[in-house]
This record gives sequence, C-alpha cells and structure tokens, in this order.
Amino acid sequence: MMQGTVFDIQRMSLHDGPGIRTTVFLKGCPLHCPWCHNPESHRAAPELGFDAALCIGCGDCAEACPAGCHRFADGEHCIDRTRCTRCGRCVKACTGALELIGRRCTVEEVLRQVRRDIPFYQTSGGGITLSGGEPLMQPDFAHAILSAAQAEGMHTCLETTGYAPPDVLRRVAPVTDLFLYDCKETEPVRHLAWTGVHNDRIVENLFLLDRLGAAIILRCPIIPGYNDREDHLRGIAALAGQLSHVQAIHIEPYNRFGESKSRRIGRIYPLDGLAVPDERTVAGWIDTVRAHTDTPVSKN
Repeated sequence: MMQGTVFDIQRMSLHDGPGIRTTVFLKGCPLHCPWCHNPESHRAAPELGFDAALCIGCGDCAEACPAGCHRFADGEHCIDRTRCTRCGRCVKACTGALELIGRRCTVEEVLRQVRRDIPFYQTSGGGITLSGGEPLMQPDFAHAILSAAQAEGMHTCLETTGYAPPDVLRRVAPVTDLFLYDCKETEPVRHLAWTGVHNDRIVENLFLLDRLGAAIILRCPIIPGYNDREDHLRGIAALAGQLSHVQAIHIEPYNRFGESKSRRIGRIYPLDGLAVPDERTVAGWIDTVRAHTDTPVSKN
C-alpha cells in the first residue's frame, strides 16, 4: 500500500479553499521561509515535539529513551535532539508533553478521516485540501489522495509553493479542482534570500498551470520588513494580469503561529519580536494591489 508522511489532519478548516474543508498536512518542504507558520513541516522525517508547560517532571521519558536524550537539571527538562532517533518510546511513556510530529499513513487511512466531513462538504461546497510543507515533495502520495478523493466526488484543493518538477504539476492538475498557489516574493534576488530557492521554476509552473486551464488562487503572505514593499504588491497584481485562470488574490498578513511551534521542536524562531500588522496596514496592502488589477483581492 502506498504511504506518505502526514503531520496533521485538521477538520473544519475555513481558510484553505471554498466551504468547510479537511486539510491534510504533508511533511517536507524545499523552501525555508523565516515567517513559516508550520516550521514542523520543513523536515521530511518525523521529529520530536515538546511542550514544556505540559511537563510534570516525572522522568519517565528519560527512563524510556534508549539514546539518553532526556535529562532533568535544576527542575528543567532538557532534550539533546542530536541523539534523538525518533523512536517514539519517550512519547509513549509521557503524560502529554511529548509528541512525535509526523506519521506514516496510507491513502485509505487519510481518506477514512476525511470522509467523516462529507456532510459538511455537501452543505458548504467544501472538500479536501492538501497542504504542508510542500505536498508535492511526496508527489505519488499527493496524487493518490487527490485522485481517490475526486473519484468519490470530493472537491480537491492543493496548496503549493509551486517548487516542483513541471511533470509533477502536469500530473496532479487533472485531479486538482483548485490550486492555492503561493506568491511569496516577486523580486528574484529577494526570493532566493528569503526562501532559499530561486523563483524561476515557481513562476514557470504557475504559467504552466494557467496554460492547462487550472483554477488558481494566488496566496500572498505579506511580512513587514520583508515583502511589504509597494513594488512587490504591484508585482502581484502584474503577475495576475498575465494569467487567464486566476480567480482571486488572497493577501495573508504575517502571524506569529510559527513562534510557539518553533520552540516545540527545539528551534529558534527567526522573526522573534516582529509585530503583527494592524488592520489599517493590511487594508493599505489590499488597496495597493486592487489599484493595479481587476482580479478580486481580499484578506485571507
């Protein structure tokens, strides 16, 4: 049976496509955006999560761990992640502070959970959304889920960075009813600096999907001090203007969801202290994009 690595299945999602949706998050991403609100998705392999607020200091994890990752000193629970093999024994021994983020699932195991929400899809026009990470890092698994869901009459969305081989996009296009396509930075040098990859493949794949007639919504995270420039906002509008099948532009203001998640997996949050933009600022971004395009623009 085909398997993939899933790190979350979120029911009753309202911002990952039309209607009420079930969002399936696949692990692994080729981009490393400092503002990412799912930093636990970056690595393809499962990893250990730890919530210090839930730790009762019982020490059962230290006894269970064969690699000696856990120790307790001066009332503090310390984890040596360099030793961790992600065997999960400490998680089984823990009362709730530890978790293994990422699990191997079959297509049927994923769909079994997704089918629970079919009544909500029928009344709201919703369906299943694949997200991540970058779901196209697991192309066979992503295609199999989308294909099976579509065959059962579900509306399918794919949230993607677009950073994948063109043949992968061609393969998933027929089984994807709507692409939620990231537009993180329109200026190539800055895109490379912020995300770690060039944007030429991303732009080429966007135009490829447009030629294939795929329905597309541009999803544009706007981060103060990074890409909140007027030339980038105008660039988003210009990009949409060159495409025939972009249904909408979604402006996604910076949020700090990734901050606590970074701590949970033992990483330093790159944007610590960056303030969330106020509504007036966000409205200004939207107005700037709207002034240069006929495509509907809204906050997501």
